[in-house]
Amino acid sequence: QVQLVESGGGLVQPGGSLRLSCAASGIIFSFYTMGWYRQAPGKERELVAAITSAGIGTNFADSVKGRFTISRDNAKMTVYLQMNSLKPEDTAVYSCNANRGREKYWGQGTQVTVSS
Repeated sequence: QVQLVESGGGLVQPGGSLRLSCAASGIIFSFYTMGWYRQAPGKERELVAAITSAGIGTNFADSVKGRFTISRDNAKMTVYLQMNSLKPEDTAVYSCNANRGREKYWGQGTQVTVSS
């Protein structure tokens, strides 16, 4: 049974930082591209950041470039999203995704709220 479990969300003030984690089980983690997506109320889900299976390639949404970084530890089967200089518009449910072609898995998501 595949599980992706996110953690690290919460309430943070504008300008603050959070680090999200997504722990995977039930898959050969190192085979999968991992991504972080977010969905704000009334908006479509969008890709925030992704990292290739070996961790060599990354890409980011324009709105988070220079503020967010993505990394992975294949030995721990975990992907991370470091979020700095957070803005109110970053408020959303953040979900991780494991992608290997036709195989796609999703976590349940973790809420991030940026507010003073």
